[in-house]
Amino acid sequence: MTSLDAELVSERSHHETCRAVMAAMVEGAAEHVVTGEDVSASGADAEALGYTLRSRAREMAELPETPLFFGRLDFAESGAAGEHRGGRYHIGRRRIGIDPTVPPLVVDWRAPISRAFYRASARDPQGVAVRRRFGWAPRSAGAAEDLTSFEDEHLDTRPDPGEPDPASGPGAILAGEINRPRVGPMRDIVATIQPEQDDLVRRALTASICVQGAPGTGKTAVGLHRAAFLLYTHPRRIQRGGLLIVGPNRAFLHYISEVLPALGETGIRQATIDDEVGRHPIRARDEPAAEVVKHDARMATVLRRALYARVGAPTEPVVIPDGSYRRRIPLDELARIVERVRAEDTPYEVGRERVRARAVRVLQLQAERNSGPPTGEWLRRMGRARGLAAFVDGSWPKAGPEEVLAELLTDPDALARAADGVLTPAEQAAIHWTKPPRSARSARWSAADLVLLDEIAGLIERPGTYGHVVVDEAQDLSPMQCRALARRIGSGSVTVLGDLAQGTTPWAARTWPDLLAHLGRPDAEVAPLTVGFRVPAVIVDLANRLLASLDVDVPAARSLRRDGELTIREVADPEPATVAAVRAALAREGSIGVIAADTGTEPLRAALTAAGIATTTADAPDPTGVVRVTVLPATLAKGLEYDHVVVVEPAAIVAAEARGAGRLYVVLTRAVSRLDIVHAQPLPRVLRAALE
Repeated sequence: MTSLDAELVSERSHHETCRAVMAAMVEGAAEHVVTGEDVSASGADAEALGYTLRSRAREMAELPETPLFFGRLDFAESGAAGEHRGGRYHIGRRRIGIDPTVPPLVVDWRAPISRAFYRASARDPQGVAVRRRFGWAPRSAGAAEDLTSFEDEHLDTRPDPGEPDPASGPGAILAGEINRPRVGPMRDIVATIQPEQDDLVRRALTASICVQGAPGTGKTAVGLHRAAFLLYTHPRRIQRGGLLIVGPNRAFLHYISEVLPALGETGIRQATIDDEVGRHPIRARDEPAAEVVKHDARMATVLRRALYARVGAPTEPVVIPDGSYRRRIPLDELARIVERVRAEDTPYEVGRERVRARAVRVLQLQAERNSGPPTGEWLRRMGRARGLAAFVDGSWPKAGPEEVLAELLTDPDALARAADGVLTPAEQAAIHWTKPPRSARSARWSAADLVLLDEIAGLIERPGTYGHVVVDEAQDLSPMQCRALARRIGSGSVTVLGDLAQGTTPWAARTWPDLLAHLGRPDAEVAPLTVGFRVPAVIVDLANRLLASLDVDVPAARSLRRDGELTIREVADPEPATVAAVRAALAREGSIGVIAADTGTEPLRAALTAAGIATTTADAPDPTGVVRVTVLPATLAKGLEYDHVVVVEPAAIVAAEARGAGRLYVVLTRAVSRLDIVHAQPLPRVLRAALE
């Protein structure tokens, strides 16, 4: 047996030991549930403890079956190694070790010591002598993976200043992991995080950052791994408010759903913006002109005016019988109370209660002059008195979001008053309901209406906030959607992920500062990611040539992969040509995405089915991963990745919407190995120009 074989046997033995300890950790978590239920504590304390222990046990039991470590650090015996001098640490997705007083068998990738695994290089070894990466191969479907190889980088010999860093390029194991075929949901990239990605992942909790990520640079992975890092580093602060992941659609959320559980983090809310503001089901669809107006930031002013138009000056004094007294608050005193509270700019419901409390305070001062301090019961009785309630309801009436918005959209005079100097007459006409509902309760709300209802609800009462929010594909958020998220961020922090070049909505951001201002974080750092490993250079270069037509200022992407394939074929009939392209793709490993304009997917799926090729859809993927072909509309492609992509009739994709060139840019960059463009119609001008 060679020394390398012996070393591999040793590492396999270590992994088996880790597996046994991990099993003991899972069993121990389950045992703690039993013992925890037997502790002597109050009912509430015992319930809280039981919930915590059961949650911990469930999380441990639900951890995916993955290799327990992916790397190793051997620190030098001298030099910059410091307290870790001569130490050896295996790095994995979570800490493995039962006794906290003994060094763990595996160190969590988020621990401070693990930073060197991602940052160390021959030029800056950070005390590391050898960085080892492990190669794993699946045994069979559903079985654990076998440790098959390892690869060492010796960082303790500094290169000559004029020589390239020998550790700057990916080794065979790292490259293989990056390029591994995509089947099923998105995987974590914990074994392949690059230094510039690691820098963003480990930013402080208080830092709000915006990642402008070109296709294939891993911006989504950065956001998800940052969420996992913050949960590990600040568990109490994050869990107190919760953590929210916002994605563009349910297909995207399904695609990323297994990343955080694979990193040991469960119970994280993942939602679309419609989920977050979903007070009602979406039962109506706006005309494009109305939708654009409703998503405009100016609507915030209109809605505020509509709500506070309900506040008015009192019309009569308050008179309240009190035994032999008649307590009286003069009209001018009441007017001053309302005026001062209105000037304080508090949430509407807070203002209403302040008006009530200050009126009661006037009555209290009167009582104190007559007969000394009143009792608490007397104060409560005054607060409930009919005369005082009539004053509050008349000057600062209760309001509900549905009632306010329905009145605004159905009454042209109310809309004109609230929108005066803000919206043009044409814009007012666009959002006016020509067929008003019988009542606010029976109204059919559109997706844009739900955002407006959320704005009004936020004016009435401040919503709860999250400890941290991650927003992906943020470039497509409207100003009003950003305001909805800003209310949920509150004083917390946010990680914004997106690519201005992939903007496709009518209100998509052209610059990050504008969008960040609407999110309430105008000073957030904008960090570009331009170097990618996932999308091959031949595809990235084609997409880069589209940038000039997209009217956004973003840096061109650069790919380190040179193994991709790009084919553009003009055909007489795209359906049989698509079937042939998919058959050829099925002869190789990996997932296959067939992308067309939204109206063109059903004929393609029918043609593939008739040819005996099983297909699935992006919003209902095959959980087993057996069905490798997904047929999806261009509008659902954002954020998804496939090894082989067949784009059918790009001209139809461009013609389908106002920002069709941006949609085509998105579609072309979904391929991580091979891109096949099939067309019978002439190529769109933007693509022809890119090919010249």
